[in-house]
Amino acid sequence: MALTTETLLVVAVVIGFYKAWNIGANDVANGMGTVVGAGTLSLRQAICLASVFEFLGAFLVGANVTATIKGGIVPLETFQCGDPEQAEKLVYLFGVGMLAVALSSAIWLNIATLMSHPVSVTQSTIGGIIGFALLCPIVGGTGCIHWGQLGTIALTWVISPLAGGLGAFIVYKCVVRFVFKHKNPVSRAKAVVPFGFAATLAIIFLSATYKGLPRITLCGGKPEESAADLSFYELLGLTAGIALTAYVVTRIIIHLRVKDRGEVAIGDHYQTVERWFGRLQVMTACYMSFSHGANDVASAVGPLAGSMQAFSEHSLHATTAVSPWLLAFGGAGIVIGLATMGYKVIIAVGKKITEITATRGFSAEFSTASTVLICSKLGLPISTTFVMVGAILGVGFARSFGAIDMKVVRRIFSSWIITIPVSAGLSALIFAIMHWGLGL
Repeated sequence: MALTTETLLVVAVVIGFYKAWNIGANDVANGMGTVVGAGTLSLRQAICLASVFEFLGAFLVGANVTATIKGGIVPLETFQCGDPEQAEKLVYLFGVGMLAVALSSAIWLNIATLMSHPVSVTQSTIGGIIGFALLCPIVGGTGCIHWGQLGTIALTWVISPLAGGLGAFIVYKCVVRFVFKHKNPVSRAKAVVPFGFAATLAIIFLSATYKGLPRITLCGGKPEESAADLSFYELLGLTAGIALTAYVVTRIIIHLRVKDRGEVAIGDHYQTVERWFGRLQVMTACYMSFSHGANDVASAVGPLAGSMQAFSEHSLHATTAVSPWLLAFGGAGIVIGLATMGYKVIIAVGKKITEITATRGFSAEFSTASTVLICSKLGLPISTTFVMVGAILGVGFARSFGAIDMKVVRRIFSSWIITIPVSAGLSALIFAIMHWGLGL
């Protein structure tokens, strides 16, 4: 073997940072794209805010345990055997394969970012695993890939944007029907916006507590037992109390600060209404950035943790522990990627698909957060990127078909379709080069 274990560990760290950087450059647009598109925050403000919440989410509540092979696509038992010498070779082969998967996923994310196309980290990682599995002489090609599991995951990639789009369509239509079309929209907004604050806080609280964000518990339980701290019905009662408090406080603040002046419409929206929904939008966007950092840091450092375990411990486990320094490392990579290249996809998501205002942005973000929460509770693996793009399309359709730039949509959809084959091809090529170069 041409490279020492120490050299391979250094390579793993470099690849891990490169992938984290690309996740920050591409995937963080999910939370902040519509805020920038609506003009609620400037691009610089959105990047600064997202950087803070992404890093806090990654470091404070980031997944401390990640699956060794994403989605159960390839059985881990393939790389285990009773012969010690052969077992060590298999473990080494697995570590090299995880490097190929991470690098192929990162390269595709980098290419998509340069084209301003939002793509799924999970989808590109799964594509990389397929490419590695097809070429790895130990795995045995297509026979060892769990195609049924892959089919289930692929189905959610179709369902999730449809669900997000439908939810955003309904929410925005309700805003138009009950606020903008009222004879006094500002007066009606004073009654509606508190419901929006209450519902948003309820979604955020449930997402973070009931089998939601990793390492969040209420009563001192273990992270993996967060749902067992309180029963679901007890959590619903607590959520209702929080929502009611938020409603009352927001209603009082709006009553004291917003004067009913019969504000003149600007286009199809009103300054006061948009301003209040903009504040809702910022709150939802900060939560999405926080939860993205908490959940997706594992996508950045998971393959790195698996490779490091293979090279340093010469053993494999179904799950891999992620140390705090790796969480900080991944969080830093995500933040740097966001700060240096994140603007491209943020602008594409927030401004190029359809015109976004604060009310439209809130509708898309609220629908996305709700869809992700529901699918997570049902155990469905989904892509936040797919849900958010679908939600933005839903808002566009709620206005009119002509309000959507179909050229941009076609380019985004095309990038989604080719993600699996491109990631698989890159992974197979990288693994073949490494396999040959290391003399495995």
